Amino acid sequence: MDDELAALAEAHGVATRYEDSGQRMVDVDPAVVVAVLAQLDVDASTPEAVRAALAAVADAPDTLPPTIVVREGRTLDLGHPATAVLEDGTEVDLPAELPLGYHRVGATTVVVAPDRLPAVPRAWGWMVQLYAMRSEDSWGLGDYADLATVARRSGAELGAGVLLVNPVQAISPTHPVERSPYSPSSRRYCNPIYLRVTDTAAYAAADGSTRAEVAALRPDNATELIDYDAVWTAKAAALELLWPHHPDPVDLDADPALRDFATFCALAERNGPDWRSWPEELRDPTTARADPERIAFHAWLQQLCRDQLDRARLAAHEAGMAVGVIHDLPVGVHPGGADTWALRDTFAPNVTVGAPPDAFNQQGQNWNLPPWRPDRLAALGYAPFREMLRSVLRHADGIRVDHVAGLWRLWWIPPGESADRGTYVRYDPEAMLGVLALEAHRAGAVVVGEDLGTVEDEVTETLHDRGMLSSAVLWFQRDYDLPGHPLVPPEKWTESAMASISTHDLPTVAGFLAGEHVRIRAELGLFEGSVDGEYSAAELERHQLIELMTQEGVPTDDLVAAFHTLLAKAPSVLRLTSPQDALGEVRQPNLPGTVDQYPNWRIPLPVTLEQLFADPHVRAVVAALTGGQGR
Repeated sequence: MDDELAALAEAHGVATRYEDSGQRMVDVDPAVVVAVLAQLDVDASTPEAVRAALAAVADAPDTLPPTIVVREGRTLDLGHPATAVLEDGTEVDLPAELPLGYHRVGATTVVVAPDRLPAVPRAWGWMVQLYAMRSEDSWGLGDYADLATVARRSGAELGAGVLLVNPVQAISPTHPVERSPYSPSSRRYCNPIYLRVTDTAAYAAADGSTRAEVAALRPDNATELIDYDAVWTAKAAALELLWPHHPDPVDLDADPALRDFATFCALAERNGPDWRSWPEELRDPTTARADPERIAFHAWLQQLCRDQLDRARLAAHEAGMAVGVIHDLPVGVHPGGADTWALRDTFAPNVTVGAPPDAFNQQGQNWNLPPWRPDRLAALGYAPFREMLRSVLRHADGIRVDHVAGLWRLWWIPPGESADRGTYVRYDPEAMLGVLALEAHRAGAVVVGEDLGTVEDEVTETLHDRGMLSSAVLWFQRDYDLPGHPLVPPEKWTESAMASISTHDLPTVAGFLAGEHVRIRAELGLFEGSVDGEYSAAELERHQLIELMTQEGVPTDDLVAAFHTLLAKAPSVLRLTSPQDALGEVRQPNLPGTVDQYPNWRIPLPVTLEQLFADPHVRAVVAALTGGQGR
């Protein structure tokens, strides 16, 4: 790596080398560095361009940064007299301690964040893939009313204290329907495919004839795989029938961001889900126009979503859940979706984020999501980030930040490159975590960071220092400083964690025991090395885990229950399992590295929601996880 190019990359937060999952240093191809710098509007295409860009950095005026972050209780001292304007308009002479909030000093945003969030109550609970939780009243997939039922019955009957839900952020209202909950059109709004159409004020106000028409639209509720297109076709038609019966419309003048989102939806109906292929005059949100009636309709759908999500949260509280409902925050949005249309200046639109190669994904991962530009976030006082968090937390008791290491750095993959040919781009973690802590504090919410994979130690340590939880997954709880990477007994796991056996991207317990995760990846050609070697490695892992159970005095006659007994020994404040694990489901919800080769996000539970709570083995697993203390 040329020294001048390396210096320019460092100035703009672009890594020229990194440590991989095997703790080996990897040098980034200079061509990748040049391509990533270009996405930050930095020309490094020739030696002369590099020198000119370095000179521009050196000649930059010495002014206040666009955003300053201060911890609560600390004095803001800029080294010279200045006046801060607080959120409420009060003026304070500096240096001084400022209250929590977003303030201004001239053109600079000052974020005063809590030093640490309150302690998280100890609880067990479910990790729920909502689409899979079909009840007798569902329309082809689990819905917000089913979420309320899971919360109510889990808390009241089983003593659960927390419910983690897959992302329910908005998709484009078009076909084919986006199946992945981790590739939403917007992270600021909700997905109407999860609406219970018969649980709305408009349905209650409708006449008998309209209700009969709505009932006749109900799709098959017992398909082998979730048919998102059929579900959305039916629900959209039903909601159109109910639209004339809706109460007073949403006041869009009071919520211009919702107007923008609803406008995107109205335009997407006619022009497709990706604004990049729309007619030129519709690509600019400041000049695009759509049918006011359709805009009002899509704003109404968001109002319905919020009402039903609020009911689910209320059900958790009324059932006595110690924590309540935690919503999952995806790492990004669809490149042609509503957020990039309305907020495009904050994104680097021509790169995608993902992850470098690791043991489970040997070819790396490309999530096909555009990243935020760190320089633009800072220039905007992190307003897009805080508004997104606020929209999720308005109906949540907690937030799980997918790939929380992205608050420190993200793996940027330049245009035309494979997932392994990327590099890390640095963000300001003090600012990102400060905004996250402030929004969580104001919402009274817990924060969980998903810190799995290639993650620096600083990430987990900082989460704990700020009163946030990390993630502890049984498959990965190993001592990587010792030869052979032995398993760490659960009682030695950290207390400041949300602990589980697996995740939606990893094998279920039954799938792991059956070697299904090796079989399906071998069948799809996802291994770079020997398939026999992968089977041998999986067999060794099974042997090691069963040996750990024996050492811990865990009976192994029922291995699914045994895994939960093992998890129960962890001191982690939150201990979660999935209905899939409790039922002995072999298939995992998502297989990273695949799109259509595997039925990602389409696998329903093998039983209805009513049958789940009546299943004796589910009750046995809950008893194992709670040490027999679950109700």
